[in-house]
Amino acid sequence: MPAPSAEVMTASAGPGRAPVVEMFDVHAGYGKVAVLRGVNLTVPRGSVFALLGPNGAGKSTLLKVAGGRLVPTSGCVHVAGRHVNGTPPETFARAGVCSIPDQGVFPNLTVAENIRVFTHAGGVSASAAEERAFSRFPRLAERRRQLAGTLSGGERQMLAMARAFVNDPAVLLLDEISMGLAPMIVAQLYEVVGGLADEGITVVLVEQFAQAALRVATYAAIMKQGRIERVGEPGDIRDELAGAYLGGHQ
Repeated sequence: MPAPSAEVMTASAGPGRAPVVEMFDVHAGYGKVAVLRGVNLTVPRGSVFALLGPNGAGKSTLLKVAGGRLVPTSGCVHVAGRHVNGTPPETFARAGVCSIPDQGVFPNLTVAENIRVFTHAGGVSASAAEERAFSRFPRLAERRRQLAGTLSGGERQMLAMARAFVNDPAVLLLDEISMGLAPMIVAQLYEVVGGLADEGITVVLVEQFAQAALRVATYAAIMKQGRIERVGEPGDIRDELAGAYLGGHQ
Protein backbone atom coordinates (compact mmCIF):
# COMPACT_ATOMS: atom_id res chain seq x y z
CA MET A 1 0.00 0.00 0.00
CA PRO A 2 1.51 3.37 -0.94
CA ALA A 3 2.17 5.97 1.72
CA PRO A 4 -0.67 8.49 2.05
CA SER A 5 -0.01 11.91 0.70
CA ALA A 6 0.42 14.95 2.93
CA GLU A 7 -2.45 16.61 1.10
CA VAL A 8 -4.84 13.79 2.05
CA MET A 9 -3.88 14.00 5.69
CA THR A 10 -4.20 17.78 5.78
CA ALA A 11 -7.66 17.61 4.25
CA SER A 12 -8.79 15.16 6.92
CA ALA A 13 -7.55 17.47 9.66
CA GLY A 14 -10.41 19.90 9.12
CA PRO A 15 -10.54 23.70 9.15
CA GLY A 16 -8.38 25.60 11.60
CA ARG A 17 -5.99 22.70 12.19
CA ALA A 18 -3.04 23.68 10.03
CA PRO A 19 -0.15 21.19 10.06
CA VAL A 20 2.67 21.76 12.51
CA VAL A 21 4.97 19.00 11.20
CA GLU A 22 5.19 17.96 7.56
CA MET A 23 7.42 15.48 5.75
CA PHE A 24 7.62 15.07 1.99
CA ASP A 25 9.33 11.99 0.52
CA VAL A 26 11.79 11.87 3.42
CA HIS A 27 14.67 9.38 3.31
CA ALA A 28 17.01 8.98 6.28
CA GLY A 29 19.31 6.47 7.90
CA TYR A 30 22.62 5.85 9.60
CA GLY A 31 25.67 5.69 7.35
CA LYS A 32 24.89 3.24 4.57
CA VAL A 33 21.89 1.81 6.40
CA ALA A 34 18.65 3.24 5.02
CA VAL A 35 15.80 3.41 7.54
CA LEU A 36 13.18 5.84 6.23
CA ARG A 37 12.26 5.18 2.62
CA GLY A 38 10.05 7.95 1.28
CA VAL A 39 7.95 9.09 4.25
CA ASN A 40 5.06 11.45 3.56
CA LEU A 41 3.36 12.70 6.67
CA THR A 42 1.38 15.68 7.94
CA VAL A 43 0.65 16.17 11.63
CA PRO A 44 -2.22 18.62 12.30
CA ARG A 45 -1.78 21.24 14.98
CA GLY A 46 -3.34 20.36 18.32
CA SER A 47 -3.53 16.63 17.63
CA VAL A 48 -2.11 13.53 19.29
CA PHE A 49 -0.48 11.58 16.47
CA ALA A 50 0.63 8.00 17.22
CA LEU A 51 3.32 6.22 15.19
CA LEU A 52 2.73 2.48 15.49
CA GLY A 53 4.22 -0.65 14.03
CA PRO A 54 6.75 -3.42 14.68
CA ASN A 55 10.27 -2.94 15.97
CA GLY A 56 12.61 -1.74 13.23
CA ALA A 57 9.86 0.01 11.27
CA GLY A 58 11.58 3.40 11.54
CA LYS A 59 9.34 5.06 14.13
CA SER A 60 12.10 6.38 16.39
CA THR A 61 14.15 7.48 13.39
CA LEU A 62 11.18 9.48 12.15
CA LEU A 63 10.99 11.21 15.56
CA LYS A 64 14.69 12.06 15.36
CA VAL A 65 14.16 13.68 11.96
CA ALA A 66 11.12 15.57 13.25
CA GLY A 67 13.15 16.86 16.18
CA GLY A 68 16.22 17.89 14.18
CA ARG A 69 18.46 15.24 15.70
CA LEU A 70 18.92 13.44 12.38
CA VAL A 71 19.27 15.18 9.01
CA PRO A 72 17.41 13.41 6.18
CA THR A 73 19.40 12.31 3.16
CA SER A 74 16.64 13.58 0.88
CA GLY A 75 13.14 14.98 1.01
CA CYS A 76 11.73 17.98 2.88
CA VAL A 77 10.84 18.57 6.52
CA HIS A 78 8.68 21.53 7.54
CA VAL A 79 7.97 22.68 11.09
CA ALA A 80 5.22 25.28 11.46
CA GLY A 81 5.42 25.93 7.72
CA ARG A 82 9.19 26.50 7.71
CA HIS A 83 11.64 24.37 5.75
CA VAL A 84 14.11 23.08 8.35
CA ASN A 85 16.28 20.52 6.54
CA GLY A 86 19.84 20.70 7.80
CA THR A 87 19.22 23.48 10.31
CA PRO A 88 20.71 23.02 13.80
CA PRO A 89 18.61 21.50 16.60
CA GLU A 90 18.33 24.98 18.14
CA THR A 91 16.11 25.96 15.22
CA PHE A 92 13.68 23.19 16.13
CA ALA A 93 13.80 24.20 19.79
CA ARG A 94 12.99 27.82 18.90
CA ALA A 95 10.05 26.53 16.88
CA GLY A 96 8.76 24.87 20.03
CA VAL A 97 9.78 21.27 19.31
CA CYS A 98 10.65 19.31 22.45
CA SER A 99 11.80 15.67 22.62
CA ILE A 100 11.13 13.28 25.51
CA PRO A 101 12.82 11.24 26.99
CA ASP A 102 16.05 12.56 25.44
CA GLN A 103 15.68 15.58 27.66
CA GLY A 104 16.11 13.34 30.72
CA VAL A 105 16.52 14.69 34.25
CA PHE A 106 19.37 15.98 36.39
CA PRO A 107 19.72 13.31 39.11
CA ASN A 108 21.62 15.52 41.56
CA LEU A 109 18.97 18.28 41.52
CA THR A 110 15.67 18.17 43.33
CA VAL A 111 12.40 17.85 41.47
CA ALA A 112 11.71 21.57 41.88
CA GLU A 113 15.24 22.50 40.76
CA ASN A 114 14.89 20.34 37.65
CA ILE A 115 11.81 22.32 36.70
CA ARG A 116 13.38 25.70 37.47
CA VAL A 117 16.39 24.98 35.25
CA PHE A 118 14.19 25.39 32.19
CA THR A 119 12.68 28.74 33.16
CA HIS A 120 15.72 30.85 32.21
CA ALA A 121 15.18 30.59 28.44
CA GLY A 122 11.45 31.18 28.25
CA GLY A 123 10.85 34.04 30.66
CA VAL A 124 8.58 31.91 32.85
CA SER A 125 8.76 32.42 36.60
CA ALA A 126 9.78 29.51 38.81
CA SER A 127 6.43 29.58 40.61
CA ALA A 128 4.48 29.51 37.34
CA ALA A 129 6.60 26.65 36.02
CA GLU A 130 6.08 24.62 39.18
CA GLU A 131 2.35 25.27 39.08
CA ARG A 132 2.15 23.98 35.50
CA ALA A 133 4.15 20.88 36.35
CA PHE A 134 2.54 20.00 39.66
CA SER A 135 -1.01 20.56 38.44
CA ARG A 136 -0.44 17.85 35.83
CA PHE A 137 1.60 15.56 38.07
CA PRO A 138 0.50 15.89 41.74
CA ARG A 139 2.89 13.09 42.67
CA LEU A 140 5.81 15.35 41.77
CA ALA A 141 4.46 18.05 44.07
CA GLU A 142 4.75 15.58 46.94
CA ARG A 143 8.40 15.02 46.00
CA ARG A 144 9.40 18.55 45.09
CA ARG A 145 12.38 18.53 47.52
CA GLN A 146 13.49 15.01 46.63
CA LEU A 147 16.56 14.40 44.45
CA ALA A 148 15.53 13.33 40.94
CA GLY A 149 18.00 10.47 41.05
CA THR A 150 16.04 8.84 43.87
CA LEU A 151 12.71 8.86 42.03
CA SER A 152 11.13 5.76 40.57
CA GLY A 153 11.28 5.20 36.81
CA GLY A 154 7.71 6.39 36.39
CA GLU A 155 8.33 9.50 38.46
CA ARG A 156 11.44 10.35 36.43
CA GLN A 157 9.36 10.04 33.26
CA MET A 158 6.77 12.36 34.77
CA LEU A 159 9.50 14.86 35.62
CA ALA A 160 10.97 14.72 32.13
CA MET A 161 7.55 15.46 30.68
CA ALA A 162 6.81 18.13 33.28
CA ARG A 163 9.99 20.02 32.39
CA ALA A 164 8.88 20.06 28.77
CA PHE A 165 5.77 22.03 29.71
CA VAL A 166 7.71 24.90 31.25
CA ASN A 167 7.97 26.94 28.05
CA ASP A 168 4.71 25.89 26.38
CA PRO A 169 6.09 23.71 23.55
CA ALA A 170 4.26 23.64 20.24
CA VAL A 171 5.23 20.02 19.54
CA LEU A 172 6.08 17.29 22.03
CA LEU A 173 7.88 14.21 20.67
CA LEU A 174 7.46 11.16 22.92
CA ASP A 175 9.43 7.97 22.32
CA GLU A 176 8.22 4.87 24.19
CA ILE A 177 7.28 6.66 27.40
CA SER A 178 5.71 3.45 28.75
CA MET A 179 8.86 1.35 28.49
CA GLY A 180 9.53 -0.55 31.70
CA LEU A 181 6.75 1.16 33.64
CA ALA A 182 3.84 -0.31 35.58
CA PRO A 183 0.44 -0.17 33.83
CA MET A 184 -0.95 2.24 36.45
CA ILE A 185 1.87 4.72 35.80
CA VAL A 186 1.44 4.36 32.04
CA ALA A 187 -2.25 5.15 32.41
CA GLN A 188 -1.41 8.32 34.36
CA LEU A 189 1.11 9.46 31.75
CA TYR A 190 -1.32 8.92 28.91
CA GLU A 191 -4.06 10.71 30.79
CA VAL A 192 -1.83 13.79 30.70
CA VAL A 193 -0.99 13.21 27.02
CA GLY A 194 -4.67 13.00 26.20
CA GLY A 195 -5.29 16.45 27.65
CA LEU A 196 -2.46 18.21 25.83
CA ALA A 197 -4.26 18.58 22.51
CA ASP A 198 -7.02 20.50 24.28
CA GLU A 199 -4.33 22.99 25.32
CA GLY A 200 -3.11 23.37 21.74
CA ILE A 201 0.03 21.24 22.17
CA THR A 202 0.70 18.82 19.33
CA VAL A 203 2.00 15.41 20.39
CA VAL A 204 3.78 12.92 18.14
CA LEU A 205 4.41 9.67 19.97
CA VAL A 206 6.00 6.31 19.33
CA GLU A 207 4.50 3.48 21.32
CA GLN A 208 4.93 -0.27 21.06
CA PHE A 209 1.81 -0.89 23.15
CA ALA A 210 -0.73 0.24 20.61
CA GLN A 211 -3.85 0.23 22.73
CA ALA A 212 -2.38 2.69 25.23
CA ALA A 213 -1.64 5.12 22.40
CA LEU A 214 -4.90 4.60 20.52
CA ARG A 215 -6.95 5.50 23.59
CA VAL A 216 -5.68 9.09 23.40
CA ALA A 217 -4.67 9.49 19.74
CA THR A 218 -6.45 11.79 17.34
CA TYR A 219 -4.72 10.11 14.39
CA ALA A 220 -2.42 7.14 14.03
CA ALA A 221 -0.03 5.91 11.37
CA ILE A 222 1.14 2.36 10.78
CA MET A 223 4.80 2.14 9.83
CA LYS A 224 6.50 -0.83 8.22
CA GLN A 225 10.00 -1.14 6.72
CA GLY A 226 10.63 2.60 6.78
CA ARG A 227 7.38 3.61 5.14
CA ILE A 228 3.99 4.78 6.33
CA GLU A 229 1.50 2.18 5.19
CA ARG A 230 -1.70 3.61 6.60
CA VAL A 231 -2.94 6.81 8.28
CA GLY A 232 -6.31 7.33 9.89
CA GLU A 233 -8.31 7.82 13.03
CA PRO A 234 -7.81 5.09 15.65
CA GLY A 235 -11.03 3.29 14.81
CA ASP A 236 -10.08 3.15 11.14
CA ILE A 237 -6.80 1.29 11.65
CA ARG A 238 -7.32 -0.78 14.80
CA ASP A 239 -8.14 -4.08 13.08
CA GLU A 240 -5.38 -3.74 10.50
CA LEU A 241 -2.85 -2.92 13.20
CA ALA A 242 -3.72 -5.92 15.35
CA GLY A 243 -3.81 -8.42 12.53
CA ALA A 244 -0.99 -7.39 10.24
CA TYR A 245 1.56 -5.37 12.18
CA LEU A 246 1.70 -6.30 15.86
CA GLY A 247 0.42 -9.81 15.56
CA GLY A 248 -2.35 -8.98 17.99
CA HIS A 249 0.10 -8.17 20.82
CA GLN A 250 -0.88 -4.68 21.88
